[in-house]
Amino acid sequence: MLKLVLGILIPFFGTMLGASMVFFMKKNINEKLEKVLLGFAGGVMIAASIWSLILPSIELSSNMGNLSFIPALVGIVLGMLFLLLLDSIIPHLHINSQNPEGMPSKLKRATMLMLSVTLHNIPEGMATGIVLAGAYFGSAEISMSGALVLAVGIAIQNFPEGAVISMPLKGEGLTKSKSFLYGSASGIVEPIFATLTILFTKLVTPILPYLLSFSAGAMIYVVVEELLPESQTGNHTNMATLSFMFGFVIMMVLDVALG
Repeated sequence: MLKLVLGILIPFFGTMLGASMVFFMKKNINEKLEKVLLGFAGGVMIAASIWSLILPSIELSSNMGNLSFIPALVGIVLGMLFLLLLDSIIPHLHINSQNPEGMPSKLKRATMLMLSVTLHNIPEGMATGIVLAGAYFGSAEISMSGALVLAVGIAIQNFPEGAVISMPLKGEGLTKSKSFLYGSASGIVEPIFATLTILFTKLVTPILPYLLSFSAGAMIYVVVEELLPESQTGNHTNMATLSFMFGFVIMMVLDVALG
């Protein structure tokens, strides 16, 4: 039970740690560091999607023989379409996007950016919950160590997001404490949705392969839509690319070795 609770909370701690940068940095997060973090987070999330979510989904469907890929295929497509739908109907901003025409203040921009990050944290919370549930309820294809590795990977990805929210809020005149609070609040949906998903998964174990791949599709969407484009704009893009590689291989090694 302790590992289950820890796995639920680890991603939120990543957001809080990123938001806490508002207490230590005078201005915005260093551009080089931001590129490295974005690239690394993208690599971690893609590797986690493959080894922690998609491959277990296929393994859980092995009784379907040559058609064992179907739950993974369906889940990935639905997960990406779900995030695309949310992106289309909920007003938000992309990380580091420029101030759009007609927006009255940077404070409102920061609020919408917080909404964007909160929106994209939902599938990550679901992914954490699904993998933890699979490990906790005895799925042979998912270990608790592998589930905790996924939680750590998501926490790494959450670090720059917390900083990207808290730093602009401080620049707009909010106190460091309030900026930290709002930056951290964007990650609260992760433990909430992780917990709900665990409870939900217990009742619908037969569709676990679809839920795993659904979360993978949603996470891949976030990487392609947010992390990679931002890591490849402006300067220091090579650092982001190399960082992506390191993030991918480190997560792969950890997942295979501990999963």
